Amino acid sequence: MSLYRTLALAAIASSVFAVGCTTSPTAHFYTLSPVQVGEPTPALKPIAIAIGPVTVPDLVDCPQIVSTIDANRVSIDEFARWADPLKSQVGRAFAQDLTQLIRGSVVSVYPQRASGSSYAVSVDVQSFDSPIDGGAVTLAVIWSVRPSKGNAIDGRSVVREAVRGAGYDALVNAHSRALASVANDIAAAILIRRNVDPACPMINSWCAGHDHGA
Repeated sequence: MSLYRTLALAAIASSVFAVGCTTSPTAHFYTLSPVQVGEPTPALKPIAIAIGPVTVPDLVDCPQIVSTIDANRVSIDEFARWADPLKSQVGRAFAQDLTQLIRGSVVSVYPQRASGSSYAVSVDVQSFDSPIDGGAVTLAVIWSVRPSKGNAIDGRSVVREAVRGAGYDALVNAHSRALASVANDIAAAILIRRNVDPACPMINSWCAGHDHGA
C-alpha cells in the first residue's frame, strides 16, 4: 500500500472518529405555568367552567419555540421546544389561573364535558409574540364567555409583559404572566355574568379596559 493511500485512509478514519465523538446539543422542553394569585375572590357557590376550543396562530403552532427577529423574520430553535402542543398548554394555563381566581370553580379543558350549567370559554390567540432579544412578549386574545342561559360576553385582551431576564426560562415565564392577565379579564366577565362584583384587585382591571401594559 502506498504511503499516500495510507495517509488518506488515516485521515478518513480520524474524521469519522471525530464526528462520532461530537456531542449533539441537548434539547430543552418548556411548559407554561399558572401565576400565584395574591388575593382571589371570596368563596362562591361551585361553578363549572369549560375551556375550549383554544386556537393559536399557525406560525407558533409547532413543537419548537418561535421567536420574532423583526417584522418579517422569525427564528425557530430546534433545541428549545414546548413539552406538549402550545394550544394545550394555553388552555391548561387558563384553567389553572381561573381555578385560583374564582374560588369554588371547577375548570375543565375538555369542552365536550361541559354540563348544561357550565360557562363555556372559547379562546382565539391572535398574537403570541416572543422577541428574540428579550424586551416584552405580546399576547392578543379574543375570548368569549358563554353561560348556559343568557347572552355571551365577548372581549379582546392585549397584553405586553416584560421579559425579566435572559434565556427561554424568562421568556416562557413572561408568557405565563401575560396569560394570567388575560385570565383576569375572563374571570371578571364570568363574575359579572353571575352578578358578582369583581372587586378583587386581581380581577377588577377588566372593568377599566382590556389593554394591559408591560
